[in-house]
Amino acid sequence: MVLGKREIRNMETGSKIHKKSRRRKLLFWLLIDLTIAVIVIVLLLYRPGRYNPVDFDSYNYDKGQVSPYLTHELSPNLYNNSQCGEPFDLVITQDGINEIVAGLGWPKYSEGVMLYSPAVLFVPGTVVLMGTADVKGVEIVITIELEPKIDDRKMLNLHVAKVKIGAVNVTPLAKMIGKKMYSERLAVLPVDTEALQTKIAGSLLNEEVFDPVFRVEDNNMRIEKITIQKEKLTAHMVPAS
Repeated sequence: MVLGKREIRNMETGSKIHKKSRRRKLLFWLLIDLTIAVIVIVLLLYRPGRYNPVDFDSYNYDKGQVSPYLTHELSPNLYNNSQCGEPFDLVITQDGINEIVAGLGWPKYSEGVMLYSPAVLFVPGTVVLMGTADVKGVEIVITIELEPKIDDRKMLNLHVAKVKIGAVNVTPLAKMIGKKMYSERLAVLPVDTEALQTKIAGSLLNEEVFDPVFRVEDNNMRIEKITIQKEKLTAHMVPAS
């Protein structure tokens, strides 16, 4: 079959139209991918408006000085009340806990990541932990929301309700990684499973409940109830055998 010039021109024209259409579609999807990538980057680099870390140096304390809120107010209240053998409420203010945390010595390093500028917020029912992570020169704000819960057996779980990088919710991924890290650490390192810090780590990383009893001098005290209000956390303490 021999095609005429008109048929050949029509075929060439149709081929050109088809190629232009494919290029338009390809350009369209490239623009979509680029837009999504930009949005994700913006969300990851988002800095929450409520993030306002405390600069410990701004308190003008002596070099190496521990937080006066811890040494002059919180610790004496805990010690003095625990000696009475009666239930009492230990109140921790948001300003006070931020002073303590800011004085713990920052930045800190973990797996090549630099962590600094921590902040703690008390909002009704939730403790919000925030901080900046420097990952190869890229700064991102990490937010962890904790909802401490004491069950009917008086066991405490430091439930991690939400984990965010910038404005991106990464809770399922963070919990999966946390459980993996926790199990690997237990497998390769000698760990005192009865130590309070180990129990806290197990609760945060693996949703493990623990008995919230700790020793103050010669007395054992139990956290019986935790109430979190705006800018204030109240721990109801009772003597424990």
